[in-house]
Amino acid sequence: MKRLLTTLILAALLGFAAFKAGVWWLTDQRLSEARQALGGSGVLERGKIGSGVEGRLVLSGAYWQDFELTQPLAIGRAEFDAGSPVALLKALVDPSDLPASWSLQAEGLALVLEATMFRNWVTADGASGGEQAALFALPCAPDPRQQLGSGDLLRMGITRLAGELIVKQTSDRVHLELNSANTGSLELNWPGARINMISPEATLTSSSQPIEVTLRDGGLMRRVAAYCARESGADPSQWAGHALDAFEAGLKARGWHASDQLLALYRQWLLEGGEITASVRPGSEALGIPVRSEGENADGTVAWELQYNGAMVPDVFLRKAEPVAPELPKEALEPVVPRENPEITSWYTEDLEQATAWIGRKIRVSLSNGNLVEGRLASVTERELEVAREVAGGEVAYPIAIRAITAFEVWRRGHAQ
Repeated sequence: MKRLLTTLILAALLGFAAFKAGVWWLTDQRLSEARQALGGSGVLERGKIGSGVEGRLVLSGAYWQDFELTQPLAIGRAEFDAGSPVALLKALVDPSDLPASWSLQAEGLALVLEATMFRNWVTADGASGGEQAALFALPCAPDPRQQLGSGDLLRMGITRLAGELIVKQTSDRVHLELNSANTGSLELNWPGARINMISPEATLTSSSQPIEVTLRDGGLMRRVAAYCARESGADPSQWAGHALDAFEAGLKARGWHASDQLLALYRQWLLEGGEITASVRPGSEALGIPVRSEGENADGTVAWELQYNGAMVPDVFLRKAEPVAPELPKEALEPVVPRENPEITSWYTEDLEQATAWIGRKIRVSLSNGNLVEGRLASVTERELEVAREVAGGEVAYPIAIRAITAFEVWRRGHAQ
């Protein structure tokens, strides 16, 4: 009996070790294949591989570095749950043989923002001029061609995008959630859909049912409206009007006119944000938004199934029209006016609460005792900031209590007028 028990224990240990080794080796092989397939776009680092006998595969410390971006997307922890060890091994041997139900959860997703997120060779040629007018253009400067970018997010105090991703595949639907800490969330429910790991494009044709999409802004749009209106030299209502004009121009270039309710909804979203739930059809003419003929009456029988903050919004549709190419003003033929004029460099007062956006820059702070401290901003905490000053060929960081600061200035190029 004792020998039998010992044998069973040894067999269990050997089986456990074989399972762990097999999962590690198969995962390493599949990720190597993925790395080669994605090699033309970026670098995939798999991090550490772990597994559980209940059918879980865990990757820790992975990241994706896109060649076009200056910063990598960090993946703190990604867990794939196949439901059983056999299903996990089968999925690793043949990624097309996924179980009927499985889930993927990625935590610690983070993308650090910089003022310029795209590498120089990506933006060197600029726009080719053949693109259609953008639909969702958010002007964020006196020159309306300057759109909201990563530099603006930094000035708003958003230094990185962080959150988690949840994907659940069941026998009858796909559910996806993308939740962020400071920029809202996106939720998708797609009945009848199946995710295809081998051919991702086949996923888009796996179901004829519409996708229920829920978008929540998490208060971001109010901040964007206030910031961009200030940068554009207008009040939020005027700024929203400019963005709405760009939206209408983009639709007209595509041969559509928006209903009054659709325009009112977009304007409200720009100013207040909130929660929008709608049905989207991939591959359809307008992603599921009803498109009426030019002479068709708006009797309310054909409208988009859309809810705003839990209430149905009627008469949301598009109307067909002849495409109208937008007339470009003379200013559009000139180079975009830089946000900062390189000919004007001076001290500019900035919001102390947004000091983290200026780390590494030359700053000057006025203190309550009348002193003036100038140097490089080294770090910022809730209670103090450190100003590095050159001393005898080196640098010494001086901590300064935030409560003692009466003015915060940055030495930078001035805004173009």
